[in-house]
Amino acid sequence: MAVSEEHLDASEYIAHHLQNFATSTQKSVIDFHVLNLDTLFWSILCGIVVLFLLYLAARRATSGVPGRFQGAVEMLVEMVENQSKVLIHGDRTFIAPLALTVFLWVALMNSLDFIPVDLAGQVIHWLGLSSLIPHQHIVPTADPNGTFGIALGVLVLVIYYNFKIKGAGGFLHELLSSPLGANPLVWLPNFVLNIIEFIARTVSLAMRLFGNMYAGELIFLLIALLGGTWTMHADTSVLGLVGHIIAGSAWAIFHILIVLLQAFIFMMLTLVYIGQAHSSH
Repeated sequence: MAVSEEHLDASEYIAHHLQNFATSTQKSVIDFHVLNLDTLFWSILCGIVVLFLLYLAARRATSGVPGRFQGAVEMLVEMVENQSKVLIHGDRTFIAPLALTVFLWVALMNSLDFIPVDLAGQVIHWLGLSSLIPHQHIVPTADPNGTFGIALGVLVLVIYYNFKIKGAGGFLHELLSSPLGANPLVWLPNFVLNIIEFIARTVSLAMRLFGNMYAGELIFLLIALLGGTWTMHADTSVLGLVGHIIAGSAWAIFHILIVLLQAFIFMMLTLVYIGQAHSSH
């Protein structure tokens, strides 16, 4: 919703837009009693859209001259397949489609950042739902709960493939014997180091995506505040409007690169971690 309608100062405006529509107030850094309903809704919706588009591409696939939609999907499939060949030395029947789905899903969730920051609030206000939905944070990847959820899913896949490829005994042997050797005296340090590695990879995977998208969203909010000086009839109204248009357009164009690059990095790291599960130390 607009700054002028709610009479918010700059810090209140940013805090309002960055607050999730949740089941309750979060009281600690980790609180499993709280569900961010907007993050769940938009991430599930993006997932459904991605699956529908891939289903549509498969149904419309033809051996003749492909159309633009089929050509774009085939380019993405070929790109992901080439990357998976390099990183995965084994059966890629499930892994390559998984990587493609992850890339498109994260890219689409990131792309929600291009929706004007006040649009969701205005739509909710027009529908008369402001009292029911006081907040709406529509970028799931700008919420650490969303990115940690995806990263934990990747961790589960990595552990699954470690058991599948190496067996329970082989995986346990690797946890106890790498990286310091198989001497029983270093089994405990090896195990601790490997657990720390799994945790660190999961945290870094989640925080890298969250940090970039959160920063991008924050810049969009600051640009919106710049345009707000025109709405509030300040002395710098003309400069604020011009600056808002120029800065908003420039940042949106640059942000396209960030959106796609972060989705690509997330996909590549997913392939790297799963690929490491296919190889032994």
